[in-house]
Amino acid sequence: MAEKIRLQKYLSEHAVASRRKSEELIRQGRVKINGRTAGIGDKVDEHRDIITVDGKKVKRPPEKVYIMLNKPRGYTTTMSDELGRRCVADLVRGVHERLYPVGRLDRDSEGLIIMTNDGELANRVMHPSGSIYKTYRVTVAPPVSQEQIDALINGVELDGRITAKAIVDIITEEPERAVLKIAICEGRNRQIRRMCEAVGIEVKRLKRTAIGGLKLGMLPPGRWEKLDDQEMGLIFKTAGPKEAPDTSGHGPSQYRKKAQDGKNKLRKPTS
Repeated sequence: MAEKIRLQKYLSEHAVASRRKSEELIRQGRVKINGRTAGIGDKVDEHRDIITVDGKKVKRPPEKVYIMLNKPRGYTTTMSDELGRRCVADLVRGVHERLYPVGRLDRDSEGLIIMTNDGELANRVMHPSGSIYKTYRVTVAPPVSQEQIDALINGVELDGRITAKAIVDIITEEPERAVLKIAICEGRNRQIRRMCEAVGIEVKRLKRTAIGGLKLGMLPPGRWEKLDDQEMGLIFKTAGPKEAPDTSGHGPSQYRKKAQDGKNKLRKPTS
């Protein structure tokens, strides 16, 4: 007898929606199993049961597609927008598969977005237990004090919870601007901006440059490229909380040596 799987996992694997969105569809009564309205916790036999969403039968999933997009500022990280604003779906119209973004960048931010029809992969990347570091280049208004850097590293309170420890690298500090590299393994709403605001740092520009070991590189704004399995595997080659993610093109040992040589002001979490 075939092993049954949870309904939301089935819907995610069949590119209907992410697990979280699939749970919303189930709660709304839009999903049926063999003609019966489904409920949270239901399991299905993918070879025997007939699952429908809004009356349409869920079909075998298409080939899994992975895209890396360089989202420009001014676009929402959604597939449609009720207010008619530009969204990332406008940038991938040449892709025939139904894709959705993995995580979000706010409308005023830019940089690396992964888009896919692989719900399991999306869940892995977004799940807090995955400890996948997302790296950002953050342009801020100077000056930036050591106390502010320490606060970002050790965590600030957002919505009643302290953020996980971050990795902060001061790239440049000039009279007109300072540029930070900040890596976090959480994904709260507008987290980098809110963390900086909480310690009195004004963010001028924010760009995501890497997810795990997958780097945006020189991909132009508004352009996208397909990723193969090997490139997707880079996402999960990520450093732990005491070692900066490898986003410089060098291995971790070279990255640490550069900091020790005094060529970068690398700040790491304390134990």
